[in-house]
Amino acid sequence: MRRSPWATLAVLALAQFIVVLDVTIVNVALPHIQADLHFSADSLQWVINAYTLLFGGFLLLGGRMADLLGPRRVFTAGLLLFGVTSLVAGLSNSPEFLIGARAVQGLGGALLSPAALAILTMTFAHGRERNIAMGVWGGLAGLGGTLGVVAGGVLVDRLSWQWVFFVNVPIVIALVALIPVFVRDVRHATGRRTFDTLGAILGTGGLMAVVYGVVRSEPSGWGSFEVIGVLTAGVVLLAAFVLVESRSEAPLVPLRLFRSRALSVSGASLALNGAGFLSMFFLTAIYLQQVRGDSALEAGVHFLPMGGAAILGAVLASQLVQRLGTRTVQLAGAVLSVTGLLLLSQADATGSYSSELLPGLIIFGFGIIGVGVPGQISAVSEVRPAEAGAASGVVNAMYQVGGALGLAIVTTLSISHTTHELTHGATQLQALQSGYERGLMAAAVFAVANVFLTLATPQLQPTSEQLTEATAAA
Repeated sequence: MRRSPWATLAVLALAQFIVVLDVTIVNVALPHIQADLHFSADSLQWVINAYTLLFGGFLLLGGRMADLLGPRRVFTAGLLLFGVTSLVAGLSNSPEFLIGARAVQGLGGALLSPAALAILTMTFAHGRERNIAMGVWGGLAGLGGTLGVVAGGVLVDRLSWQWVFFVNVPIVIALVALIPVFVRDVRHATGRRTFDTLGAILGTGGLMAVVYGVVRSEPSGWGSFEVIGVLTAGVVLLAAFVLVESRSEAPLVPLRLFRSRALSVSGASLALNGAGFLSMFFLTAIYLQQVRGDSALEAGVHFLPMGGAAILGAVLASQLVQRLGTRTVQLAGAVLSVTGLLLLSQADATGSYSSELLPGLIIFGFGIIGVGVPGQISAVSEVRPAEAGAASGVVNAMYQVGGALGLAIVTTLSISHTTHELTHGATQLQALQSGYERGLMAAAVFAVANVFLTLATPQLQPTSEQLTEATAAA
């Protein structure tokens, strides 16, 4: 039976849509999750970080599994895992249960996302059709991130926070039923079935230990035995990861890729970009509801202009990099990110949304994508075509991991400052407001570092194919 490639694209894009949707839809539900399950202020971020770290940490392994076992098989398995853990997350009755479900949900996303992209590239021939398909893929993913905040608000206000997870279940069931009909079983890899599972476990475990150590530094203190022990364990695991990768026949992360200055610098830039974005989103979602008194739906609607700016920014960045070069556009994006974060950090809880928050959200939306599009292009500019997929996977993983580490640092600083203000006589609202300001100022430091880092990236004039793929990835 002949399958329409555009029907295949619809199935793949909808799956990617819910993966991206899940990142933003959960943010607006955080205050309700915290109140219902009695999360502490420092542990709440693990609802986001457990998902992000497992997603980023196993993204490359998921791509390798898709190559060797067949992308349709891995795509289906990842989708089922994502759906089952969405149901489990919605049924959670304790912080530990929810965090565990979110971690496995991130693993499901790490399997299905690269497998879906592999199917897409094998379904559409190189050229105009693939460019259109990649544009649709990237556009729907961006739309998922934008609509997630509103969908989350509607579900939380009208039903309950559990429905931000339950909503995935019927979509997954429908997609799994459609896969045999519309997605053909395509494979292109041969050779030994070598999985660097040890590398994935060591790398992700090390990163989680480092993040946990940073999070525990606020209640326990940096000099405590717990924090020092966990951070030491994280460093040891990461060192073991590097050792395993250097000796592996089929490494998860080919270390030779980092000989490319463009990949190393652009990957670090995208990691800082992820740190600024995830931190801003997390803090502002809580600030809107706990300080300004928004409902979940109102908070979601207030995020919409930022999403619209990011979508428009992706279009503008794609055009500008051809005229001005990647470094110029990336530098402008980094400066806009700094400006947006500084404006947001000055927001007054009693001021109007249109004057206090809207300008910062719009500017930040333009800035974050202004770094993402040229950063993706620069990252793979010096690698061989045969390694472009691996390089793209590495920088995407760096973005996710950078976001998780950045969120841990920023949230820890924000909570520490809030606690300090409370002990010095501030009211709860005053302390939360002050902690929000301090957190966004810390996020702005990441963006400032990105300004200087961008100066070291190469100046490129990309092809139309590079633009399409970078826009989809960003």
